[in-house]
Amino acid sequence: MIEESTICAISTPPGNGAIAIVRLSGKDALTITDKVFSSRKESISLVEQEANTIHYGTLSDGTEIIDEVLVSIFKSPHSYTGEDLVEISCHGSEYIQQRILQLLIKNGAQHAGPGEFTMRAFLNGKMDLSQAEAVADLIASDAKGSHQLAIRQMRGGFSREIAGLREKLLHFISMIELELDFGEEDVEFADRTELVLLLDEIKELTQSLIDSFQKGNVIKNGVPVAITGKPNVGKSTLLNYLLNEDKAIVSHIAGTTRDVIEDVLTIDEFRFRLIDTAGLRKTKDTIETLGIEKTYEKIDKAYVILYLIDANQPIAEINRLIGKIKKRMDKTDKKLVVLLNKVDFLTEKELAERKLKKNFPQLDKRDHLLCISAKNKYNLKTLYELLPKIIRENGASQPDVIVSNTRHFEALSKAKEALDRAVTGLDTGMSSDFLAQDIREVLHYLGEITGQITNDEVLGNIFKNFCIGK
Repeated sequence: MIEESTICAISTPPGNGAIAIVRLSGKDALTITDKVFSSRKESISLVEQEANTIHYGTLSDGTEIIDEVLVSIFKSPHSYTGEDLVEISCHGSEYIQQRILQLLIKNGAQHAGPGEFTMRAFLNGKMDLSQAEAVADLIASDAKGSHQLAIRQMRGGFSREIAGLREKLLHFISMIELELDFGEEDVEFADRTELVLLLDEIKELTQSLIDSFQKGNVIKNGVPVAITGKPNVGKSTLLNYLLNEDKAIVSHIAGTTRDVIEDVLTIDEFRFRLIDTAGLRKTKDTIETLGIEKTYEKIDKAYVILYLIDANQPIAEINRLIGKIKKRMDKTDKKLVVLLNKVDFLTEKELAERKLKKNFPQLDKRDHLLCISAKNKYNLKTLYELLPKIIRENGASQPDVIVSNTRHFEALSKAKEALDRAVTGLDTGMSSDFLAQDIREVLHYLGEITGQITNDEVLGNIFKNFCIGK
């Protein structure tokens, strides 16, 4: 059983390094370490040492010294897992790490499964489930934005929001349940007017969290940016500039890019997933047609669209092309940046005309317009600075509670559906037993987020994606 066994694992990345950490957790963590550890100063028992202390010595397998190590002691309940926990800092040889792991298993420990240390922290009440998931997000964070989002969630910001919603409902559900006990007397303990106001407030908060998912997902997984336009308009040249490498083939021959090319770029606190797509045109080429189909798929999934247009065309034609992409983006929350490329061939008058947004009535206030030359790097620095600005404009960098986890989003959506039914029921005079059922559902789904209500299958799916040793 998880409560009885003592687990061990290497907690640092695989391979050789300067140092590595091997971790044990469980009721026998100190006893097992005692069997193989000898202090360099004097004979000591780790079990008898104070918590939060570090001890220098050697680990040995019988008479064979494996390594000189530092042993850090943490005692229950004041440890990461809530159990007795030992961290052995050793030299980073992969051979040494494996020998220590084998030595601990030989003396009674079991090899930990993925995320088992954090699962024990959750089961022992050291963190709730949403905070445990944030640990994995923190480890995976590769930009300031995703790091800050994970830190806020791990420190309980999202949990407090959910706990607040549940607490407000618990009082009323208890009053309604009491009404059911006195059903024959036809009494009301829960003030229906006050309940309507409360449900409306919770609906608003829940909807706000649901709406934040797109922003949270963007910060966590990277902002998908589709670079699109007609063939030979400079898409691959622009991609190569932004990535500062020759990632895509650049040619004067139209239709060179037939498949989707993706790479990652970090600007300020945000991570952008740049997607160079096949040029949009009618073609009989089967392979190019497949590439164009993929282009439309990527446009539909992108958060930011960089739409390149040859600036040397008449303004009327440019407006027609803008209208085409706007039609595809109709009623979406995508951000459009129209890039009028190849402006180095324009006269000063033509360039001045194309810089004026008012000349392109298809664009609205949310859209951006830039005149550039991808080949000569004209105005590309402005584009580079514009990308994080677009994300900030839409509130993604604000320190509010933001949902970034699909499981949380689904639970909130189901809670919102139950809330809608409860509000409708109150308006139509629904009986207390049906009303109580809807409110219980809201509490259930909110409880699923923090782990107050869970099952082994859910836990297994969450922790299987963790690192072993965390």
